[in-house]
Amino acid sequence: MNSFFDLNIQLCSAISEKEMEELFDRLWPICRSISGDGLRESFKILQEIIPLELKEYNTGTQVYDWEIPKEWNIKDAYIITPTGEKICDFKLNNLHIVNYSMPFIGDVTWEELEVHLHTLKDNPTAIPYITSYYNENWGFCIDFNSYQKLSREGLYKVVVDTELKKGSVSVGSLFLPGESEEEILLSTYLCHPSMANNELSGPITMAYLYQLLSKVENRKYSYRFIMAPETIGVIAYLSDHGSHMKNKTKAGYVLTCCGDEAPFVFKKSKNEMGWLEKVTKHVLEHQSNKFEIIPFSVGGSDERQYCSPGFNLPVGSITRSMYHRYKEYHTSLDNKQFISFQAMKNTIILYFKMIQAMEINIFPICEIQFGEPRLGKRGLLPHSIEPNDKRRKEIDRMFHLITWADGYHDLIDIAEMRNESILDYIEILMKLLNQKIISKK
Repeated sequence: MNSFFDLNIQLCSAISEKEMEELFDRLWPICRSISGDGLRESFKILQEIIPLELKEYNTGTQVYDWEIPKEWNIKDAYIITPTGEKICDFKLNNLHIVNYSMPFIGDVTWEELEVHLHTLKDNPTAIPYITSYYNENWGFCIDFNSYQKLSREGLYKVVVDTELKKGSVSVGSLFLPGESEEEILLSTYLCHPSMANNELSGPITMAYLYQLLSKVENRKYSYRFIMAPETIGVIAYLSDHGSHMKNKTKAGYVLTCCGDEAPFVFKKSKNEMGWLEKVTKHVLEHQSNKFEIIPFSVGGSDERQYCSPGFNLPVGSITRSMYHRYKEYHTSLDNKQFISFQAMKNTIILYFKMIQAMEINIFPICEIQFGEPRLGKRGLLPHSIEPNDKRRKEIDRMFHLITWADGYHDLIDIAEMRNESILDYIEILMKLLNQKIISKK
């Protein structure tokens, strides 16, 4: 077992990109939605990595201003053209069907079919991702180039072999206790069919981040993991746990769009200047990669629910290529070729560093108040040191920390005075804590 005061380099390096890719390959072909067998199958696979507990919210259940919809499952869907060609074949690409399409079988004219076809003129090779969760309808998605070639004459045979019935929406969660009742929230969604960055990168990042956190002992904070169908799943979960979370959530992130090689983007919570923002900005500033910080906005993912007026939780998100900002978003082009498992691993490590910074960001107090402590007798200083000795930097940090350990400055404040990272102080802080020169406020 490891402590957050360890650097955990070996712990992070143990994440296997090969295992992540194998997990991705198993999840990729499954047709997920906000309910149904595909969602449960995906949860079952992910539970091999992160032991989520599932709760089923039954159709018709009122959750705040929303109602749990009917459960949706699909067997097949396709169109036969007037010349006998099979197009929009669900079994070749599950984005071809409008997610949550109601069942339909029949022959239709081009005019009748056209209103049920969705395409992207500005992205002509991409199949769009379209849903109809709360409006019973049917439809197909097709790339614009193929759409242009379709005959406007004759009859098309349409097959939508789906089922809408009373069932449930599945929500996964896990609680990892710490010394404090204060909680760090880690949330992601599981509901999109085959998309890589905008869907699978979030659950995979969360699963392996859990693996890291579960191996750390002496956690100061408790950790709440939520994996749910976007919007409706989180609203359902909040209907059960929202009051508790409002009182206990110290900070949180929504994990999404974690998988490509773009620079990191941090979207703030509504608080804008809170503890979450302080820690995240500090860690990002001391990473080698470029990054961007943007204000909270309503367009996005489940941070909308956590930051809704009644809760206003301190929850933001760290993404790579952010939703709505890349042309592959919500299309068939958001595929395995778009992402990098090395980049996804680096995202996991960044999130782990954020949590590590949260855990060690104490308000240190020097137990020796009058005059500086005699460090040499405690083995913390060499007997002599030359001006250019490489140890000088560490010794200066140690005295800097002791000087500002007044109970009013946290470790981030102290590190930033020297334009350094809080993570640079881990080893020094451990030595001073062990020698009882420093205590935690």
